[in-house]
Order: sequence, then C-alpha cells, then structure tokens
Amino acid sequence: MQKKLAVAIAATLALGFAGGALLYDGGRYAAEIGHRLASNDRSDIVRVDRIREVEAEHKDDDHDENDDDAGQSTEGHDEEGALTLSEAQIAAADIKLADVQARAMGTYISLPGEVTVDEERTAHVVPPSAGVVERVLVGLGQKVAAGDALATIVSQQVSELRSDTAAAARRVELARTTFKRERQLWMDGISAEQDYLQAQQTLQEAEIALANARQKNQTINPQEDAADGSRYTLRAPFDGVLVEKHLVAGEVVSESSNAFTVADLSRVWVTFSVSPRDLEQVKVGQSVRVSAPELGREATAKVTYVSRVLGEQTRTATGRIDLDNADGIWRPGLFVSVALATERHEAKAVIPITSIQDVEEKASVFVRTAEGFVVRPVTLGTRSDGFVEVREGLKAGERVAATGSFILKSELGKGSAEHAH
Repeated sequence: MQKKLAVAIAATLALGFAGGALLYDGGRYAAEIGHRLASNDRSDIVRVDRIREVEAEHKDDDHDENDDDAGQSTEGHDEEGALTLSEAQIAAADIKLADVQARAMGTYISLPGEVTVDEERTAHVVPPSAGVVERVLVGLGQKVAAGDALATIVSQQVSELRSDTAAAARRVELARTTFKRERQLWMDGISAEQDYLQAQQTLQEAEIALANARQKNQTINPQEDAADGSRYTLRAPFDGVLVEKHLVAGEVVSESSNAFTVADLSRVWVTFSVSPRDLEQVKVGQSVRVSAPELGREATAKVTYVSRVLGEQTRTATGRIDLDNADGIWRPGLFVSVALATERHEAKAVIPITSIQDVEEKASVFVRTAEGFVVRPVTLGTRSDGFVEVREGLKAGERVAATGSFILKSELGKGSAEHAH
C-alpha cells in the first residue's frame, strides 16, 4: 500500500513540474503576443505562429527517426543564445538579413522649426486708389497666374484722372498744330521767330503734362485696359495662391487697405531657432534635414540665413532654409524638426536600427550562423538616417537579422524557458 502511495506522489510531482514549464512558456509567449497586440502590430505574431508550424512539421517528420533519443531536446536551441533554424523556417518568418558594413555617419543637433511663406515671393495687393468694390473675381485659396483679375473697383479719383489724361492729350494735339503752323510761318518769313519759339515751348509743356497723366494712369491700370469710366482692376502680380482675401462687393477701400495676399508656394521658408550655445555649429550653406513626423516626410536642404541679432524675448537667433515645395506638401504653419550635422565620421560597422533588440536589458543583435542565429550583445554609437553604428560586438562582413528580429527574440525566450525546466 505504501509503495503504491509513493508511486502516486511521484507521478503527481512530475505532472506538476511539466505543467509549470508549460505555464511558464505559455505565459512568456502570451506576454510577447500581448505586447504586439498593444502596439497594433500583428505581422510578427503571424510570423511566430508560422515558424512554429514549420518547426512542428519538422518534428513530425523526424519523430519516428528519433524515438531512441526522446530524452534529448530537439526544439532548435543547441546552446545558450543560439537558435537552430532551417532555411524554410527563416523564409516562413520573413526574416531579412543585412550586411555589417562601413558607412559615413553624422552627429546631429535637432532644432524646432516652422514652415512659413517665402516673404520674397509674397505680395500684399492694395488698391492704388480709394473707391468702392464692384466685383470680387477670386476666392480664398484659389491659384492665380500673373495678371489675373482679382477684383474691380469704382473710384471717383480714377474717373478724374482719366478725364485729366484725355484733356492733356487734346492740349497736346492743339499745341502740335499751332507749333507746325508757327514754324511754317517763320520759315516763310511771315511770323517772328519769337512766336515760333513760344509755340514750341507750349507743345513741350503739353507733352510733359500728358506724360505725367499717363504715368499716374499706368500706376492704377498697369495692364493698360481700355478706359472704362471710373473703374479699375486689381490684378495678381505673379503666379501663386490667394492666401488672404479681405474684400467683399460694396466695401469701401482706401490706398492702405490690404485687399489680397498672394504667395508663391512652390518654394517656402523653414525658420528655426538657434540657442547661443549652438550658434557656432550653424553656418550658411550647411546641409540640414527637415522632417515632419505628422506627415512622415523628410527633405534635405541648406541653411540660407542666420541672424546676427538675438531675439529680445526668446534670446535665440533665427535661421532660415529655402525648401522646394513643388508638390505643395510643406504648408505654412506646419511645425517641423531641423537636424543639422555637426560632424561626420567613417564608422567601421553599421547596421539598420531595426536589427537592435533588448535581450536581458542589453542592446543585442542576432548574427547569422551556419545553423541559424546567435544572439550577441553590442555597444552602440551614432544613429543617423535609420542606421546605427556598432562600436563593439560586430565586424564588417557579418550578417544580422534586419527585419523579423523580434521573432528571433521570441524564439530565444521560448528556448530559455525550456532550458530552465
């Protein structure tokens, strides 16, 4: 009776240990899955399931051949930190490799910036003469070409100016007729030279008055539209976008009214603030990288201006970048980050940042071996453009898992749990 009781106790303990190992492994795997679900990234979960399906298939195929070695581990984990994976398992997990190679790396400082309009290509269209708005021909945000009509305005001053121009033109005609007659009389010896010279002076004065009247009229009507009583037209000074509109039909305007603002947005400025401690590192002509995290967009440009005076309130200098905006992505008012390279050096071992995983609280990578992968802790250096320098732990020519390294981390955790039990 006592012997049967001892056997039952031993069987119960064995089942308890086995159940504990399963719970430990299942809990670790569930934690990994939960982490991925929390980040809405299901791709690696699918890959982990797939690699385990392939592993299970290999187990089934080899089960009959290895009955005599049932007491030995065949889970693909030969030693601490090593993973034995076949080409089929690697392909099923969609693990991509990257070569460890030398690359030029830069050290950057990041500064806050904002996209603004190019003030050298921004025009505030104002009425040249007071009047009443008759028609507004464009809408806010509309693209316009140079010379396009924006609005028509009725002005008493314009009416008077055109009347004066017409009167000056008639005086010139009369003076020219008088001058021709007096010149002929003087040449025929009928009239005195004094009368001829007086007629010549009168003609010149009339021509000067007409030229002045036309110049004033040109200021209001640069396109030389046909005179239309008291009306004149406001026109776009260049190709651009109507970013401001302050006119409605019937509104009274003066020479100081800001009627429209037209901006050429094919190029924009990025202004950024530079603290005094960074001023020595920011130079005109320096290459910079402008990024907008909200848009997922980056662009490379050059610094075109750095102010020599600090702002009274911010106590920082203002820098400026000219940025191509042919596709209209960079909108004025958008906050951006400006990264300036302060120094560059040649790194001997560089890998994609996606290769890095934290294993036992250490930055690590999975290095490709003939049997699969082995985890290796590394010492990191400069990060730049999606790559990271490895100062210790790797050498040029080795290959590491660039994408899918989380799957390898999950498999490593599974193997650690199995070794622990």
